[in-house]
Amino acid sequence: MVPGSFRFDRFVLDPGNRQLRRDDAPVELNARYLDALALLVREAGQLVSKDRFLDEVWSGVPVTDEALTQCIKTLRRQLGDDAARPRFIETVPKHGYRFIAPVNHGGGAPSRSGPAYPWRELLLTGGAGTLGAGVAGLLGGLFYGFAGASQPSGPATGAASVAILLLWLTLAAALMGGAGVSFGIAATGFAQRKQWQILGGAIGGLVVGGVVKLLGIDAFNLLLGRSPGDITGAGEGLLLGAAVGLGAWLASRFTGRTSLRRGMAVAGLAGGVAGIVIPLIGGRLMGGSLDLLARSLPNSRVRLDQVGALFGEREFGPVSQCVTGGLEGALFGACVVGAMILARRTLRASP
Repeated sequence: MVPGSFRFDRFVLDPGNRQLRRDDAPVELNARYLDALALLVREAGQLVSKDRFLDEVWSGVPVTDEALTQCIKTLRRQLGDDAARPRFIETVPKHGYRFIAPVNHGGGAPSRSGPAYPWRELLLTGGAGTLGAGVAGLLGGLFYGFAGASQPSGPATGAASVAILLLWLTLAAALMGGAGVSFGIAATGFAQRKQWQILGGAIGGLVVGGVVKLLGIDAFNLLLGRSPGDITGAGEGLLLGAAVGLGAWLASRFTGRTSLRRGMAVAGLAGGVAGIVIPLIGGRLMGGSLDLLARSLPNSRVRLDQVGALFGEREFGPVSQCVTGGLEGALFGACVVGAMILARRTLRASP
């Protein structure tokens, strides 16, 4: 059998060569219907939602439900299937369709329930989310770097050093937090329950936040004999991770796969709300931690008072913490979930 093709019953589907054959005789299907069948067969045993058909087969072009219904009717007719007693395509009322016949994947053993959640998907989506968090950290680091370096005191060379330091601190924190949250969300794919993404994100954020805070406090105590105190830790990681997991779940639940921008917007909104709530209940995100760190160290040149001045405060006060916290959470959530959506699309597009 041709690599990348699928065998089920008396049929061989070769998506690469755009062919469906029955007993070596070609079966006529137009391009969209062939794509729809390929999507069903690739996801054998798994529910394929209507939104996913519209996104991956019709590429987001607005069509009525009747178009999808007609597509499934044609596929069943060409496969010799019966909707009342299906052998190939099962209808899941109000949700979508499922391919239920055993499938040989490129000559492998047949499977009725579809492939197990692959480690490749865990690594790719978790890694993509981590890189997305890095993008958020880079943007946040540039903002805090310029803000910290724009203080009126100190030489230009000192200001440049402050900017670089804040950039790297923010980037490192974002990458570590992003790794915990992203892999926590990605790992829930083994359970095949998307709502568990909330729990996965929360656990990932909790673990990484706690470990980073513990190591950070120990490092400051060893180097300087004192620690800055309540910097970002497990509690903040738990709340922000849960919010990003919620955003990832809502993005798949209510936006389907029709819009990357819509999914990022949903995740950004969830992360932004968490970022505002955290300072209100006494926590700190990156901006608050940087300000606390600067004020805890003698002779520090790092100050974020310029940010506070934007909001009518004399220093980096509660209003500044809420606003920057909301922006941090929104940027973090949108970048992490957006990167994971793109990674999953890449996986599903590959044979």
